[in-house]
Amino acid sequence: MRFGYWMPIFGGWLRNVSDEGMSIAWPYIRDLAVDAERHGFDLTLIAELNLNDIKGHRAGALDCWTLAPAVAAVTQTVELMLAVRPNYHSPAQTAKAISTLDTIAPGRVSLNVVSSWWKDEASQYGAPFDVHDARYARTREWLEVLGRLLREETVTHHGTLYHFEGAVMEPKPSRQPAVYMGGESPTAKEVISAYGDAYVMHGDPPEVIATKVSDMNARRSALGLPPLRFGVSGYVICRDTEEAARAELSRILDVHASPEAYASYRDFIAGSHLESEVTLREYSVSNRGLRAGLIGTPAQIIDRIRAYEDAGVDLMLLQFSPQHEEMARFGRDVIGHYQQHG
Repeated sequence: MRFGYWMPIFGGWLRNVSDEGMSIAWPYIRDLAVDAERHGFDLTLIAELNLNDIKGHRAGALDCWTLAPAVAAVTQTVELMLAVRPNYHSPAQTAKAISTLDTIAPGRVSLNVVSSWWKDEASQYGAPFDVHDARYARTREWLEVLGRLLREETVTHHGTLYHFEGAVMEPKPSRQPAVYMGGESPTAKEVISAYGDAYVMHGDPPEVIATKVSDMNARRSALGLPPLRFGVSGYVICRDTEEAARAELSRILDVHASPEAYASYRDFIAGSHLESEVTLREYSVSNRGLRAGLIGTPAQIIDRIRAYEDAGVDLMLLQFSPQHEEMARFGRDVIGHYQQHG
């Protein structure tokens, strides 16, 4: 199992807690990235949203593609999974950015390709917004062009959305970046099966995840492609006792948030085709993080991780609050013991 963490570019993950003791200032982000390697984390996801959908639209949010080179420069081993939304980025400019980042962090750059759901943000930032199936059509063509630019000497492409005539993109990266994708609609799964390297899921119970892994493996096999890798996203509450963990859970679910903190809830529900309902209670924590069930003592959390591993998962992509302190605890009490005992 590999362990990854979400870079806290929004200043936290909790909609009901205004101050989580986490900063978006560079010294905090820098120290977190450096210490994460020491704590045993293998990967960081740097998400991409121009508006802060957790703390409210007026709260600050960092830009993924500006932050990434700085994180690359101060780390040695961690994989940098950079979120990218095709409606905001040209595939050619993205290929050039990947190529340049690879000179800073050779072989450590990967992509989290997100088919953007947020109409209000796109309107504010002047980006095109596609309805559900149309945005996956964009993602499909975008990935096709990006892959060619990263592999081929010269690229000519005349498609529905993108047109390139004799494009040259040098230097090539030291390796092709892995493409991580998520999505629950039939259309999303078709695109992921054809173009992804890894499927990242929200943290449903291990038995549900095992069914999803089996389904995606069957889709992949039908296309004659190598097996996918699988990740699960989740929010961690690790404490010395189960009672202490449950007390912390009750604290973060005390729903007294301002209207601004929930401004994107209806947009998210309306813009996504989900397999199961997301309640307002679940929305209190970013990305449905509580569904993973990573709440309890170190031993209980390790047991849960092993259940995910048995289901076919090889990456846990985790959120913590406050991030610095809780990642240190997780590294010491969970990753250390997990690795020690195989």
